[in-house]
Order: sequence, then C-alpha cells, then structure tokens
Amino acid sequence: MSTSPEPDVAASSTARRQWMAVLARTPRDALKAAFDAALEGASAPAYDWLRAPDIGLAMVRGRIGGTGDAFNVGEVTVTRATLRLKADEGSTSVGVAVHMGRDKERATLAALADALLQTPRYADRLQALLIEPLEARIAEERRRKEAEAASTRVEFFTMVRGE
Repeated sequence: MSTSPEPDVAASSTARRQWMAVLARTPRDALKAAFDAALEGASAPAYDWLRAPDIGLAMVRGRIGGTGDAFNVGEVTVTRATLRLKADEGSTSVGVAVHMGRDKERATLAALADALLQTPRYADRLQALLIEPLEARIAEERRRKEAEAASTRVEFFTMVRGE
C-alpha cells in the first residue's frame, strides 16, 4: 500500500501551484488583457460562486535571519474567491484565488482562470496565452529588480597593513 500520490496527481498539483503563483502575482490589468486574448473575445464560461470575492486579513510571519525563530510581522489585506464552472460547460472544475490587496475583480479573474486551466478544453490555450506570458513578465521584472539592486552593491575589502 503506497501513501504517496500518483505521479499524474503530483505533477498536476505542481503545475497548479505554479500557475496559481503566477495568477497571484499578476496585476488586474495584465491579467484581464491576457485572459481576454486567451478567450479570443468570447465571453467567459458560466460559473457559480462557492465563495464570492471577500476581503479579509492574514497574518504575515517572518523568521529572524531567515532561519531563526518565527515572529508575527503584521497583517496584510487579502482577497479570496472560489467558484465552480457550471456543469453545462462540460466540467465542474473548482477555481480558487487568493492574493494580497482589495481587488475583487482580480480575484474573480484568477479563480476563473484557475478553474479553466483544469479543463482539457481550455488548459493548453490558457497555458500558452495566459500563464506563460505572465510568467515571463514576472521573471523579467524580477531580473530587472535584481540588476537594479546589483548596480548599487558596494564591495568591501580589508587592506593588510604592512609591518
């Protein structure tokens, strides 16, 4: 008897974790533009709310030195939403979204994208036209910030005194 998940389940959960991270880090305007392009102007599939977008607080925790004792840093505002595609769309996938901030439309778009990415009908198209470009945009922004920070790095060295 094996307690580990099946390989395809583990792979799909890893893929879902990656696309949800992209959706959580993408601003609403970029998410909406990419989502519209992926659906080619067609209206979004019908869905039912399991949890309409709502705003709340989450405690952010940190660690001393990154590895030490955990402590509460403070609270951040988060928006979350959960929806289910209607059965007449050929799937009853459940989409979930959680992100920092107070943007309910962004949570709706991210939850809908999450649900559609789980369906065979939309998965490949949304992966290619929504997730991959947004992931590349996030990676480029990260590289830009790292280069900017690196340009301000100061190198310290110790001079040896001659005796």
